Amino acid sequence: MKFILDNWALILLALGSGGMLAWPVLRGAGQGSLSAQGAVQIINRQKGVLIDVREPEEFAAGHAVGARNVPLAELEQKLPGLVKNKALPVLLMCATGARAQRAVAAAKKLGYEQAQAVAGGMKSWNEANLPVEKVAAKA
Repeated sequence: MKFILDNWALILLALGSGGMLAWPVLRGAGQGSLSAQGAVQIINRQKGVLIDVREPEEFAAGHAVGARNVPLAELEQKLPGLVKNKALPVLLMCATGARAQRAVAAAKKLGYEQAQAVAGGMKSWNEANLPVEKVAAKA
């Protein structure tokens, strides 16, 4: 007891720093989202399906190679026809990650338990220098 009384400040500091380290885990930070490099690994190793939930104009301006475009508003109707195997990882991407998080909730509601958002969306994909393609303009 004397040790606790003599070192209360150090104990408080240790508990505070431990709490700060544990906070992201406790609040579920990163749950349902992964880095652009992590997405590439899932695509290559587990046959993950990359779905871009941006609008068609945004998608045409530049998207991850191999991504399929399903705007967020149409996700619940089109995803079951596009990804029939609900056991496959479904990776959802948008411009910055905000719409993709909403898309994860919609996909999980449809039964895609391995749905994850690509953290940072196309912004992080571009920053990681991963391959991007553009839809050619129609002549």
